[in-house]
Amino acid sequence: MNHPTPAPVESTDALAALRRIRATRPKAHPEVPTVIERCELCAVPVSAEHRHVVNLDSRALLCACRPCSLLFEYQGAELSYRTVPDRHLALPPLPRQQWDSLEVPVGLAFIFRNSRQERTVVCYPGPAGATEADLPTDASEAFAEAVPDVEAVLVRAREDGFDRFVVPIDACYALVGHLRVLWRGFDGGSEAHARVAEFFADIERKAVRPA
Repeated sequence: MNHPTPAPVESTDALAALRRIRATRPKAHPEVPTVIERCELCAVPVSAEHRHVVNLDSRALLCACRPCSLLFEYQGAELSYRTVPDRHLALPPLPRQQWDSLEVPVGLAFIFRNSRQERTVVCYPGPAGATEADLPTDASEAFAEAVPDVEAVLVRAREDGFDRFVVPIDACYALVGHLRVLWRGFDGGSEAHARVAEFFADIERKAVRPA
């Protein structure tokens, strides 16, 4: 009687090992769906580099496609939204004595005019986000170059005074978000300091300086 030829021991062991490997192999994670950014006014998809508009009543920043952003660019119109411009302008430094008179307890802040509330606001970033305070009326003239609601004057301490730049308001809040995540310890830590340095290097590269 013919008997089946037994499989070689080596083959049996190899097959068993392969089965064990397949059984213990971690399951592949399902693909994470791609998040598509959309215009928050008309819902069409927008690219990663898109503009923002400010809701003047809520102060919320909204992503906007190009057609929607163009609708709200005219500053003289009585509208509920304003498009954030892309202007970067270097201003003459602010003397330390003038900054100290504002009683702002930090060396990094941004100042903007809230047209709805008719107040000039100074914000300084920290671990909890942006802390706001009212700027004295008699001091607001030093920051009047920024377009209300959509631009801010960004101020940074130097040894001999304070740098000033007119920048888009969304850039300021982007910096606030970065620092809130990176902040460590009392003064922010090395990562937060590095991010601020990188941010200002970009601002200085973009800024137009008066002739």
